[in-house]
Amino acid sequence: PGVSIDGAAAGLRITIRGVSNADATEKGEPSAAFMLDGVYIARPHGQNLDFLDVERVEVLRGPQGTLYGRNTTAGVVNVISKAPTDRFEGEAGAEMGNHGSRKASAAINLPLSEGIALRAAVSSNRRDSLLRNAQGTPHTLGQDRDADAARLSARFALAPAASLLLRLDRTVQRDNNDVIVPDTNFYRGIETGNPAPFDASTAQRLTNAFVPPNTVPEQGHSRRASTGFGAEFAWDLGPATLHYLGAHRRFDHDFLVNYYYRIKPGFALGVRQDYDGRFEQDSHELRLASNVRGPVSAQGGVYWFRERMAQLTSFRDLEPIGLPPYYVFPSDPVISYSRGLFGQLTWSAGERLRFTLGARRTDDRKSRYGSTNLQQQATFNPATDIALPNAASLATSKTTWRAGVDVDLAPSTMAYATVSTGYKAGGFNDGCAAGTGCPALIAVPASTLVYQPETLTAYELGLKTRFWNKRASLNLSAFRYAYDNLQLSGVAIVRGVPRYVTTNAGEASVKGLEVEGALKPLPQGRLSYTLALLDAHYVAYSPDGVHSLAGYKLDRAPRAVVTLGYEHGFALRDAVLTAGVFARRSSEWTIGVPSQLLRYRIPARTATDLRLGYQPANAPWNVLLRVKNLENKVEPVNIDSFGMTVPSEPRAVALRVDYRF
Repeated sequence: PGVSIDGAAAGLRITIRGVSNADATEKGEPSAAFMLDGVYIARPHGQNLDFLDVERVEVLRGPQGTLYGRNTTAGVVNVISKAPTDRFEGEAGAEMGNHGSRKASAAINLPLSEGIALRAAVSSNRRDSLLRNAQGTPHTLGQDRDADAARLSARFALAPAASLLLRLDRTVQRDNNDVIVPDTNFYRGIETGNPAPFDASTAQRLTNAFVPPNTVPEQGHSRRASTGFGAEFAWDLGPATLHYLGAHRRFDHDFLVNYYYRIKPGFALGVRQDYDGRFEQDSHELRLASNVRGPVSAQGGVYWFRERMAQLTSFRDLEPIGLPPYYVFPSDPVISYSRGLFGQLTWSAGERLRFTLGARRTDDRKSRYGSTNLQQQATFNPATDIALPNAASLATSKTTWRAGVDVDLAPSTMAYATVSTGYKAGGFNDGCAAGTGCPALIAVPASTLVYQPETLTAYELGLKTRFWNKRASLNLSAFRYAYDNLQLSGVAIVRGVPRYVTTNAGEASVKGLEVEGALKPLPQGRLSYTLALLDAHYVAYSPDGVHSLAGYKLDRAPRAVVTLGYEHGFALRDAVLTAGVFARRSSEWTIGVPSQLLRYRIPARTATDLRLGYQPANAPWNVLLRVKNLENKVEPVNIDSFGMTVPSEPRAVALRVDYRF
């Protein structure tokens, strides 16, 4: 409960307890950290690649600033892949579904000797476009899938007390970045400043019928290539275990996308964007955790991160608003450093009572060199073109901390209380400041160029229990967040040209209650349920210095979300048939575009998933039929400053066969 993960145009959009992030550019940072095997993945468009051979997915709600560091004000999502074991085993699967969906995957685990094991996994994922083209062109649109991924892992027992795990992964995704439709597919009255949703069929929602008055769209495309190498080392020293986690990752992305670019109510242009970006990151963490039995357990360590980015973004077809044929943003290099020192200690004051205290010191540095170019041709010509410098640097630091207490009320019941703080790094917008070699005519105020870190103080009370002879579980949590300098992003006109600007929104308050549990009313049946109640709103925020949004709800923060699921196994003569249903009901929520003073209301909806599995007795194979979004309703996932809307996915039906040995 309280968690929403969606695929937006610029990458993965993670919202936890009403807190999200819209800035997917090279200057932006997430509010919820995304990790692969404990390694932080910095860019949102590198997070929604295919992840294969997954062991589990961990979601931590609330600030995790002590053990996970910066950019975790909302929480952490950690995808854990399967590691090599000392057992010979393997698996293979194939899946087919509607929208031309077809998937295949395989993995094999090989113990080569007593101390060496290998694991290899591959996957292929294809799907046709979910959108319909009514623009009068023969081009296909996006929300398709064409991805191949592979991972090779090796585990070495270096000594009885030491082990090394190496991972090498590669993913290549070729699809279409034209994943948007106009917001008028969902709303009327946008020109009045009060968008009102209206009824339409799913086919109408997913149809892009926008015919640009100023250009002809091209065939969109996108290629993403991600390569990563990671190493995990563990050494049991007796009183403590030394852990090392390091990784080098590279992500390359190029695309051509066709915009719906609304410049005033009732009138939009077609804009083509070309993009080429390269991202490299290195991270290292050294951690020491105690092993000694006793009243005190502790861990501490150091962390180092560096990311280097280079990109070239070019917009065409903006002549009607007074810009030249090419509006270009070269940035090279953009560099981000982060260093951290952390520690956490837990003291058992008795058999049932424990106190925890932790802190982390983070130092961040960012710098960028680039420009905003007004060009006549695709290549910059100093004789005819203008380059407005984008140059900035920023150093920030923060100490985050966590204090908590938990007590065992019974053998299967624990209550807890925590107070924790979070920190999201600051950054800079396009432009340059006076006194830094920047021409005074184009200099922007320092307050506009730089935005400050986002900080959070969170309070949480909770209860976790199992009862009815462990056939039922119940988790309760109540929380209150106080945000300062909440970072919000959107397009604004700065010095006469449109730029993507992030500002500090002032203050926000988030309060909520979450309930989740499961029970087994029958030996073959399992019932699960969740309830999330949320009050997330601005306390102080004026996007233009005139209008106040105090009291307005934060984006993607429905007041209530309820889920209910039931799964039952039916014993057949020589097999087990498993049937399941899962339904999610969400109250209405909003998407805000502060720079346009627009708020889009997303009506309440129910989404239902079904599954039917068949497992023959003592057979290595099984079959699964799955239906997602039975109602076949779609809603906006994201709406940007131009009116470009990313819709959610329609009904998906798939049949999968898996074989394991």
